[in-house]
Amino acid sequence: MLNNIRVVLSHTTHPGNIGAAARALKTMGLRHLYLINPRHFPDPQADTMAAGADDVLRDAVVCGSIDEALQGVVFTVAMTARLRDISIEVKTPREAMPLLLQQAATQPVALLFGTEMSGLTNEEMGKAQVLVNIPADPDFSSLNIAAAVQVMGYELSVAAQSYLPSVSEIQPAPHEQVEGFFAHMEKTLFEIGFLTTQNPARLMQRLRRLYARARLEQEEINILRGILTVATEYNSRLRARYQKENREEHRNVSEY
Repeated sequence: MLNNIRVVLSHTTHPGNIGAAARALKTMGLRHLYLINPRHFPDPQADTMAAGADDVLRDAVVCGSIDEALQGVVFTVAMTARLRDISIEVKTPREAMPLLLQQAATQPVALLFGTEMSGLTNEEMGKAQVLVNIPADPDFSSLNIAAAVQVMGYELSVAAQSYLPSVSEIQPAPHEQVEGFFAHMEKTLFEIGFLTTQNPARLMQRLRRLYARARLEQEEINILRGILTVATEYNSRLRARYQKENREEHRNVSEY
């Protein structure tokens, strides 16, 4: 299971935090570190803070985007220190880690951490199925990235001790197929006039929240994209018929 878990750090600014996070991973039996556009990496400070986890740093995968880092992942848990007004489901680490392990038994999953100063963006969190908030003092809830990684690694270890393998009836679609569906849906909703320029991102965020709860399977995505395609084609036929009727009406008026 642990071999299917990747820890993803987004836009880390200080290389020492990358090294410390690598050390935290290794102490908890995790090995797969993904870095999205780190400011400095590789870096001697990362090596120093890794303190024996040099192999984790050496094998770290540097990515240019979050979609690249999550390619092939079927379940993503995103970390947040603050709760947004619109968000996906929020759980504690102890609630979320058994869910992560259940998927990790057969397919790749990810733990997603944001940058030191501001955490994850709303767009980045929209890529996840579950948000996790580490219970901390609300007046001082900001954890160092490595400390947060250590907490989540520990909770994974606790969950693994009581984990009972089971065959999941759900076979969720990988990240890139889900993102392809959302891109298709947004394009279609614009074409049929449902989405307007008045804050479409907010509506798409709500739709992401809805489908995150549904845990879409590949076949379900194929069905939904088929519906979107038919809706687009039907809308095009209606538009063409309207334009034809409008031209004929103008021609009749001119002849009169």
